[in-house]
Amino acid sequence: MSDVWIIVMVVLVLYLVSSIKILREYERAVVFRLGRVLPQAKGPGIVLIFAPIDRLVRMSLRIEALEVPAQDVVTRDNVTVKVNAVIFFRVIDPRLAVLEVSNYLYATSQLAQTTLRSVLGEAELDELLSQRGKLNLRLQTLLDQHTASWGMKVTLVEVKQVELAEQMIRAIARQAEAERERRAKVIHAEGEYLAAEKLAMAAAVIQQQPAAIQLRYLQTLVEIGAEHNTTIVFPLPIDLITAVTQVLNGPKKIEATAV
Repeated sequence: MSDVWIIVMVVLVLYLVSSIKILREYERAVVFRLGRVLPQAKGPGIVLIFAPIDRLVRMSLRIEALEVPAQDVVTRDNVTVKVNAVIFFRVIDPRLAVLEVSNYLYATSQLAQTTLRSVLGEAELDELLSQRGKLNLRLQTLLDQHTASWGMKVTLVEVKQVELAEQMIRAIARQAEAERERRAKVIHAEGEYLAAEKLAMAAAVIQQQPAAIQLRYLQTLVEIGAEHNTTIVFPLPIDLITAVTQVLNGPKKIEATAV
């Protein structure tokens, strides 16, 4: 009889030991007792699970990274691209994550793929390439709205890579080259315009001060003579050129006065 009690005690001790579950700090336990879920998730620490009455489902509260496979997306301007993304989310309500969805990882992956195609399909190619942050925020908002009833919180969505066809890459390169040429021509024209304005201002100053042209003439001679070259310069006085000009213009003025 004593042997029977010893066996019963050993079995009881083993049962109690097996009923002890230890949950880590980031884990919570959703417990089903006789098929009904308990009001609150248990953990962390020591949790007693009495099988077969109780059934435990472990849930992690850490942030999960889910990679969305490359999706063929047709943008609003009818350009076909391949886009993949990554989603960061976490479980905030373990009970809903167990009760409302069969497999929250698979469900989130499928929802992310369809949402990625629908959102990026409404954007143009230029918007997809230059305003990626805006699209990421919209994707995060939509996914967060749909997964809130599953007890999850989407913290970040990032579009990782946008793959274009070879023909489209060449077309974008030609467009960028044409844009650079346009900017270069505009800058060159603006430089010519500013130079013409400065020359006009210089001409106005020289017209008011006739001696300025003589000083500029002498400065030019100094610059030419400073270089090691074989150029021969014959300087002529400005007054001589002015006198010749007046003589040549003299008869015309007289004829104009006679008429």
